[in-house]
Amino acid sequence: MSGDFSGLDLALVVEARKAMANAYAPYSRFAVGAAVELDNGTVVRGCNLENASYGLALCAEATALATVNAHGGFARVRRIAIAGGPMDADPGAPSAVVTPCGRCRQMIREARDVGAAEIRIICAGAHGETMRVYGIDDLLPDAFGPSNLSQGTA
Repeated sequence: MSGDFSGLDLALVVEARKAMANAYAPYSRFAVGAAVELDNGTVVRGCNLENASYGLALCAEATALATVNAHGGFARVRRIAIAGGPMDADPGAPSAVVTPCGRCRQMIREARDVGAAEIRIICAGAHGETMRVYGIDDLLPDAFGPSNLSQGTA
């Protein structure tokens, strides 16, 4: 494992990998799972959900964050783990780290701004110990956010 990781980070990655098992990805055959941890330790999982009309697909991070929001916890997000990879991959082969797409990065940024607390983003592959940790400003510098909609802000 590379980087500065805690046992809690690895446990959250395990939850994201469990969510991968529920991915509906018959077109890309690329399963992604996400696990969102709230400030009270509650973990909410999500997985990708594809559609024959490709533009209607939902990412794992989006499904997890929408579920968190539906239960009133959007401002309480503190960590999110993302794991994914090809559904038919050999579990013994190296597994590349998966990071959030641009849309999901924007959603994580929104949760960070609404909650006024940094969100630790742990990215991993479908298996193996390689992980990377980011803050949202690392993944989405100079992002559009709530302050851009306010009158009188630069």
